[in-house]
Amino acid sequence: MGSATLIDLRAERGARRPGSMPPVEPDGEEPVVLYAKRKQIYPKLVSGKFRSLKWGVLAGSLAIYYALPWLRWDRGEGAPNQAVLADFAGGRFYFFGLEIWPQEVYYITGLLILAALGLFLVTALFGRIWCGYLCPQTVWTDLFLVVERFFEGDRNARMQLDKAPWSLNKAWRKGGKHAVWLLVSFATGGAFILYWHDAPSLAGSFFSGHAPTTAYVFAGLLTLTTYALAGTMREQVCTYMCPWPRIQGALVDKDTITVTYRSERGDPRGAHKKGDTWEGRGDCIDCKQCVTACPMGIDIRNGPQLECIGCALCIDACDAVMKKIERPTGLIAYDTDENVVLRWMKQPARPFRPLRARTALYAVVFVLTGAIMTVGLLTRSSLELSAIKDRSVPFVQLQSGEVRNGYTLKVVNKARERRTLALGVEGLPGATIEIIGENATTAGAYLVAEADAVERYRILVTAPGGGLAPGGPDVRFVLSDAASHDRTIASTHFSGPEN
Repeated sequence: MGSATLIDLRAERGARRPGSMPPVEPDGEEPVVLYAKRKQIYPKLVSGKFRSLKWGVLAGSLAIYYALPWLRWDRGEGAPNQAVLADFAGGRFYFFGLEIWPQEVYYITGLLILAALGLFLVTALFGRIWCGYLCPQTVWTDLFLVVERFFEGDRNARMQLDKAPWSLNKAWRKGGKHAVWLLVSFATGGAFILYWHDAPSLAGSFFSGHAPTTAYVFAGLLTLTTYALAGTMREQVCTYMCPWPRIQGALVDKDTITVTYRSERGDPRGAHKKGDTWEGRGDCIDCKQCVTACPMGIDIRNGPQLECIGCALCIDACDAVMKKIERPTGLIAYDTDENVVLRWMKQPARPFRPLRARTALYAVVFVLTGAIMTVGLLTRSSLELSAIKDRSVPFVQLQSGEVRNGYTLKVVNKARERRTLALGVEGLPGATIEIIGENATTAGAYLVAEADAVERYRILVTAPGGGLAPGGPDVRFVLSDAASHDRTIASTHFSGPEN
C-alpha cells in the first residue's frame, strides 16, 4: 500500500508521464520530434449530474461577473454608489459596505492569502475541482463551446464541417460562430473595465468616444485574450500555460479525491455483444465515450494525468453507457489513490478522510488568517495620524533658550462627516503647539479634518530648553475626537542640543 505499490499499479494500468511524448528513436535521417502538433479536440456534449452542476456554475459565475458592476450601494452624499468599485482616481476600493484606503492594502494582501489557502485546501481534498468548474478559463471555454455547438452542431457534425470544402453553409456557420465569440469577448472586456469606473457613466461615454484611454486599451486587451484563450487555445492553456497542474502535485496525496477509472472492475476491456456473458472480462466495452466527452482530449483510463482538470464529464459519459448495457454505474468516479490500491489487492475500500494533517494545517491557517483580518476590520479606527519631522533643520534654539522643532502632520479622516479634532503633545512638559497660520497654544490645539479626506498641517512645537535630556526626548502627538471618542497616536523624536 506504499508509494512503490501505487506506482507499479499505475504502470500496469498504462499510465504515462503527464504531458510527455512517446519515445522517438532517431534513425540518423529524420530529426527527433520534441513537440507534437496540436490535435484538434471536439468534445461531445453529455448529460448527467456533473454536466448539470457545470451548467449551474457557468450560469451563476457569468451572471455575477457581468451584473456585479451594475449593483448600487448607498454610501452617502459625495461618495460613489457602485457596490464593487476599484476607484484609482479617488484612491479607494469599495466592496459593498467595506472601504479600503491605499494605506490598508494589507487587507487586499490578506484576501489573496485567503484565496491561496482556500485553493490549497480544496485541492488537497478534491484535486483540480477548481479547474474543472470555477476557473475562468473553464467557464469561458464552456460558454464558447455552447456558441460553437449552436452554429456547427455536436462533435460529429463539427468534425464533418471542418473536413468539408468551403461552401456558403460552412462560411456562414464559421463566420457566425466567430462573430458571436467576438461579441462575448468584447462583453467580457467591457464588463472588466466597469469595475474600475462608475459603470453607467463609463458605459455612456465609451461608445461616444469620451471614455479614458485606459478603458479602450484594457477592453481591447481583454477582448483579444478572451477570444484567443477560450476560442482557439483552450486545452493548451491548461496544459502548457497554467502553472497550477505542476503545483498541485505537492498538495495532493493518496487520500485526495480525483476522477478515477476503476481498472480492477473495467479490465480486461473490449467490445461486448448483447446476450454475451460478462464472465472473465471487465465492464469497460472500450466505447471511448469518456474520451470523446473530455474537453482536454485525454483517456482517463490511462491513469492520473497532468491534463485532467477534474470536470467529471467522463463520469457522466461512462454512467450513461453503463445504464444502456445494464451494468452498475461508477466505473469512472471520484475516488482516492488509496482505494485504487486496496481494490487491486482485493481489500474493501476506505471511506473518504477529509481530516488529515495537511488539510487540518491549511484549514487552521485559513481560519486564523480570516480571524485576524476580521478583527482588524472590526476594530480599525476611522482616524489616523502620522508625524514627519523636519530633516533640513533638526531644531532651532531661540534667544530665550527654548527649543523649537518643526513637523508635518498627516491626518486621515475616514468618516463621512467633517470633524474638529483636538491635538495634544505628550512627553514634553511645558511645550506649546503652533499651527502655521494660527496662534500658538499651550498644551494643545484644534485641527479640522474634512469628510473622507487626507489633511496635512505644518506645526511648530516649542519646549523649554532647560529640562531637555541630552539629544532630546521622544514625544507623542495625540489626536482625538470628543464626539466619536476616536483616538490615535503618532510617536516621533524631539531634537535638542547635545549638551
